[in-house]
Amino acid sequence: MNQRVLDTIERLGNRLPDPALLFVWALLLVWVLSALLSPISFEAVDPATGQPIRVVNQLTSQSLVNFLTRSVKTFVEFPPLGLVLVAMLGVGVAEQAGLIQAGLKALLKVTPKALLTPALLFVGLLSHAAGDSGYVVVIPLGAVMFAAAGRHPLLGLTTAFAGVSGGFSACLIPAGLDPLLQGFTQKAAQIIDPTAAVNPLCNWFFMSGSVVVIVLVGWYVTDRIIEPRVASMKLDGTDPPQALTPLSPAELRGLLVSLAVLGLMFLGLAIWIIGWGDPWRGKNGQLMSHDAPLMQGIVPLLFVLFLVPGVTFGAISGSIRTHRDVIQAMSKSMGAMSYYMVMAFFAAQFTAAFKESNLGVLTAVNGALFLQKLNLPPEITIVAIILMTAVLDLLVGSASAKWALLAPILVPMLMSVGISPDLTQAAYRIGDSTVNIVTPLMPYFPLVVVYAQRYVKSVGIGTMVSLMIPYSLLFLLAWTLLLLAWWTLGLPLGLGASYTWPR
Repeated sequence: MNQRVLDTIERLGNRLPDPALLFVWALLLVWVLSALLSPISFEAVDPATGQPIRVVNQLTSQSLVNFLTRSVKTFVEFPPLGLVLVAMLGVGVAEQAGLIQAGLKALLKVTPKALLTPALLFVGLLSHAAGDSGYVVVIPLGAVMFAAAGRHPLLGLTTAFAGVSGGFSACLIPAGLDPLLQGFTQKAAQIIDPTAAVNPLCNWFFMSGSVVVIVLVGWYVTDRIIEPRVASMKLDGTDPPQALTPLSPAELRGLLVSLAVLGLMFLGLAIWIIGWGDPWRGKNGQLMSHDAPLMQGIVPLLFVLFLVPGVTFGAISGSIRTHRDVIQAMSKSMGAMSYYMVMAFFAAQFTAAFKESNLGVLTAVNGALFLQKLNLPPEITIVAIILMTAVLDLLVGSASAKWALLAPILVPMLMSVGISPDLTQAAYRIGDSTVNIVTPLMPYFPLVVVYAQRYVKSVGIGTMVSLMIPYSLLFLLAWTLLLLAWWTLGLPLGLGASYTWPR
């Protein structure tokens, strides 16, 4: 992509208000639109209720009272907030104790500099198996890792962000998202055929193969497009990168013992799950289902898995002497999150109002109905679903929320023209993933801006969007072409999957 175009996007984007105020403006827009559209009767039907969609006026006296009385609960229950803060308590101890820096020193010794980019992308994609934890672990570590290797920290941050978020569905290991989406897909398919069954891993083979494409495309974008762009950005933030010194004998001992402790913790957890694993399983008996305690407990587990080795390393290396040092490390990590908490408050209020107004439901359903009326050929229909999902992703960030709305419309619609639910779901996942990294309304986008401002104070929404657009566009193009090629070659999408549905 032309650098002048990206410069223009950056300038225009940075003229937008502070991200926190952007959510305030978005909230006000939702209020006004809901008031204007609430008197209108729409033909679109909510797939969840079977009733015509009605926009709920958020400026009525009752709605405003509800908004005010629920605002604290809305903030406290904002899903990304708890994940970020709890995980950062453990990560903060490991970082302040020096464990993360010591691990990076050792890792950089065995990772050729030329392979640093694909390695980080692969780790970002692998993090999908642990839900959203990559946002609070992999992305900031990517910046530190690149800085330690003598490259710009924003380059590592954008690379990690691309892997964690832009390639969100691509993963070698089945993740909680697989059964979550499958549940909506199967229920929608049963509208046409009550006996229809969709395997939770119906997209596994394709998503595993997608890892190779995302890594290769991301590698090209990082090294050829983004690196020249960030090279001139002055490092003037509060957390300037520091050159890594060789591991001292105490650090080496601490690292080895900490890794041994971490290994024992994983072993103990594995024995617990295998030997007495029923409490860890979901209602369907699976460990990887969305409602399984193992998946629900990923964040507390991350807290413990960073905290214990971090304290161990600090005690051996001498960076932690008393329990007060541990508490101080946690406090410092929370201090760094103060700006994010401000943004999270306003983001939570906007998200709640947008949901209550039904504007998101209306947009998604009308988009699907428009696609249905076009009656396009199968290949073009699949591409259209990908593009429509990508556009909707700018407004509705949650993968499961969008699919809960779209599946009851798209899956039966495409089954009626001979396209299987498995292929429809795969197309949806491509569009849902690739636009995450360029929408400021995505819940974790403000967090990434906060990470970037540690190194370059001037980073704003426009800066991040301009850095991530090349990833987004090329991921979207390459991933779409991969699906069409996979389909043409007849390669299996996943377990028990098909491309066609008998009419």
